Amino acid sequence: MMMDVLVVDGYNVIGAWEELNRLKLKDMGQARNRLIELLAEYKAFTGNRVIVVFDALYVRGVESRKSESNVEVIYTKENETADECIERLVKSLKNVKNQVYVATSDYLEQRTIFSRGALRISARELLVEINSIESTINDQLKRRSNEKPKIKIPMKGSVLEKFEKWRRGNV
Repeated sequence: MMMDVLVVDGYNVIGAWEELNRLKLKDMGQARNRLIELLAEYKAFTGNRVIVVFDALYVRGVESRKSESNVEVIYTKENETADECIERLVKSLKNVKNQVYVATSDYLEQRTIFSRGALRISARELLVEINSIESTINDQLKRRSNEKPKIKIPMKGSVLEKFEKWRRGNV
């Protein structure tokens, strides 16, 4: 079964999206959490595997991986950039069963991932796609809230009227 995988350069996207960039100035943790939240909605809607990579370049320690809201979150190991981790991921994920997309606006990284067989999505293109998904979900919710619930047992109008009177206490 063919599966699409979206790998996101976390800090690159945070810096490129206005909402997240504003959050970053106040609290980087909030910006990361909001990005993960948006990517979780993307994953739920598309069914694609989603991995977000954050640099831990200046943090001591080993690479850490965890799952938040069904999004795989990777903090790189000490002295490793997100780009290096993403390149390693693309190499391990790209095969005939997976199409890998990398969301970054880093031009050099885009060229490198092209050479590894992945496709790129700019941070702006990913934002447009996420906004489109959000709009689609809102439209579907509005449509469903306007629909009358379907009756499971078909009945004649006179029987329905009688039941409605009973329900309202107008016997």
